[in-house]
Order: sequence, then C-alpha cells, then structure tokens
Amino acid sequence: MPTDCPRWAPPLFALQFLTRIPVPGLGALSAEQVTIGLGRAVKWFPLVGTLVGAVTAAVFAGAASVWPRAIAVVIALIVEARLTGAFHEDAVADFCDGFGGGRDADHVRAIMKDSRIGSYGALGLVLAVGLRATAIVGLGPGIAVAAVVASATFGRLLAVAAMAAIPPAAAGTGLAKDIGAAIGVRDVATATLLALPGLALFAIARPLALLATIAAAALLLLWFRQLLLRRIGGSTGDCLGFAAYAGQLILLLAVVA
Repeated sequence: MPTDCPRWAPPLFALQFLTRIPVPGLGALSAEQVTIGLGRAVKWFPLVGTLVGAVTAAVFAGAASVWPRAIAVVIALIVEARLTGAFHEDAVADFCDGFGGGRDADHVRAIMKDSRIGSYGALGLVLAVGLRATAIVGLGPGIAVAAVVASATFGRLLAVAAMAAIPPAAAGTGLAKDIGAAIGVRDVATATLLALPGLALFAIARPLALLATIAAAALLLLWFRQLLLRRIGGSTGDCLGFAAYAGQLILLLAVVA
C-alpha cells in the first residue's frame, strides 16, 4: 500500500475532525497515511467552517420564519452543537478553566486535560455562547445569513493562522502537538483561498466590517501568541479551539457595531 495520502482524503479528514458527520473510506488508510492526511487537512478547515455556518444560517433563517429571532438563534446553535459535537465550545470551557485557575504551566495543562468543568469554564462558556447568540440576534435580516456563514469560516481560518504563528507546547495535546509544527505560511495562504467562498458575500455587503475583523484578529493573534508562550510555552488543541470561537465573535461584533 502506498504511504502517501490520497488527494481525496484531506478534505474528508477535515470534515471528520471538525464535525460529527459520518465519513466513509478513511478507515482503510494506514496510520502513516492518516498522519499525512491530517496535516494536509488543516488548510481545508475554513471550507468546513463554511459548511457548518451554512447549516447554522439555514436553520436560523427557517426558524426565524416561525418563531422570534431569539428563539431561532437558540435553535440554530443547538443544531450546530449537534453537528460539531460542541467541539469549539468544549475548547472554550477548557481554556477558561486552565488559564483562569492554573498556577503554572503544568497546572494549566492539567486543568485543560480534565474533563470536568469548573467555575471559570462554566462562566466563560456561558458568556461566549451568550455573546455570540445576542450578536446574531442583533444582526439585520439582510446580513444575518452572510455574517453567520462568514463568522464560522473566519473562526476556522483564525485557528489555522494561530497554528502557524504559535509553536505547539512541548507537552501539548491534540492537533497542535501532532501536526501544528508543520503548518506554515503556504498552508495559511491555501486556507485563505478556501475561505473565500464563505467570506465573499459578507465582504461584498460589509467590506469595512471585514477589514475591521481582520485587523482585530491580527491584534488578538499577537496577544494570544505572547500569552501562550509565556504561560505554557506554546499552543494546545484547546487553545486553537478557543481561537476559532474568538474569531467567530470578532466578526459578529464587527458587523453589529
């Protein structure tokens, strides 16, 4: 069996990694092919984000035709959480617990690995999801769908950028440890191209909001890099998941402002 990963596998790995959608065919690949495929899958994350955002936006639009917008947002976020397995929400809770209550690097990492949720994690998760929900409610009807799709796309793009900008912690876990060190500028450039379908409509409708989003995300990434290097020596999977959720919030806040 060839060791190189088939060209069709990386986007399917990205879909499998970021969602709970069943993906057939990947089980036949060797361990080496899986490792190669996961490394190449990262650039596809924004496009998977576009898919997730499209589902969330469609559910929101459909539910809003029946119920008040606030209820429609909650229903849409419930469907999204089922679709993604609350992947990034779990990372937000772990990150807030670890960096809120951790005394040193080892303690921060130990808390993030703990499956239990503490007060910092609970509060951080409630505030993050609440902020996202209220921002979507505050969107005008004409921009809501484009902004929800764009935010989901941009959040995954920011995670890829964070992976390239911040080296993995020596004792890190998950995607950051396994392939994070191999992600470079070319991967970010490809991910940006694959993000264009999800950002295009929003860019046309609100170009200034998109520029503000990019500027704010760049500042966040600089701060985030310093924080992670100082506190735990680099990034972990939970840190990247937090970055993805932060990217969504940045775009939504930019368009609501």
